[in-house]
Amino acid sequence: MRDVSQPLLFETSWEVANKVGGIYTVIKTKVPVTVQEYGDRYHLTGPWNRFSAHVEVEEIEPEHPAIRKAIESIREQGIQVLYGRWLIDGAPRVILFDIGSAAHKLDEWKGDVWRVAGIPSPPNDVETNDAIILGYLNAWLFEEVAKNDTEHAVIAQFHEWQAGIGAVLCNKRKIDVATIFTTHATLLGRYLCAGNVDFYNHLKHFNVDEEAGKRGIYHRYCIERAAAHCVDVFTTVSNITAYEAEYLLKRKPDGVLPNGLNVVKFSAMHEFQNLHQVAKERINHFVRGHFYGHYNFDLENTLYFFTAGRYEYRNKGLDMYVEALARLNAR
Repeated sequence: MRDVSQPLLFETSWEVANKVGGIYTVIKTKVPVTVQEYGDRYHLTGPWNRFSAHVEVEEIEPEHPAIRKAIESIREQGIQVLYGRWLIDGAPRVILFDIGSAAHKLDEWKGDVWRVAGIPSPPNDVETNDAIILGYLNAWLFEEVAKNDTEHAVIAQFHEWQAGIGAVLCNKRKIDVATIFTTHATLLGRYLCAGNVDFYNHLKHFNVDEEAGKRGIYHRYCIERAAAHCVDVFTTVSNITAYEAEYLLKRKPDGVLPNGLNVVKFSAMHEFQNLHQVAKERINHFVRGHFYGHYNFDLENTLYFFTAGRYEYRNKGLDMYVEALARLNAR
């Protein structure tokens, strides 16, 4: 019987020490709390981005015997693995895989994922190919760890469809690992929203296979849906995403794990106010240099508004933002 009070926790994402989008920030901001609770029993896994890892990760030797043996078994097959500490608050341990060094396994693994899970994969989708490689390497790692450490429970959390293959394989191979799949926004939902459809009013009625096929993402959708159904616990990050996932992925999430920001650094209000004043003056300085002489206005009576996110005009609400500014100007 494995000890569930002292589990090994693995969290896997394409954005571990690899800034692509918002999940990088989600993971990064919750690391200190997770490390505080799990200590060295907590590891993150992902792809080895050599452009960022050399400044974000300090290479060290793995201390846990089961993890060390698992990494050695992967390296023996010519696959490069980086083990180290991610140089952020909490300094979590990370295991990063060189996706390119495992490319010689791609055809074998694509055939296998079709046989065991019925998931297709076209030849020229690089992102899907990389996700398959990452998934097989994660499953390899977790299987070796579970085999070499029979005392502790092993938990693996997979973020988004890019990490989903690993979740599917843990189920199909009956690896002794408790699994969690977290979707931050469904893949098909992103495409449907970007396509000018009346999304929420028609959510219950979409033919999901047809819609995914029309948009050329059927294979990716299959990965995401299979991951949602193969794990022990399926979660999303908001109630609205849970509603979306229930109809598009055909499984009602078991729970909602809200994203958030670690605001401890702003707990001293006077420090925050001082930083705010400094930052606003820098913005004022930029505005004076950029606009004065062409467009003059009173900086003491000026409000600054900001939005952040990938440039997805509708999905990220940029259309509403611009329209709101227009209406504000009209007043």
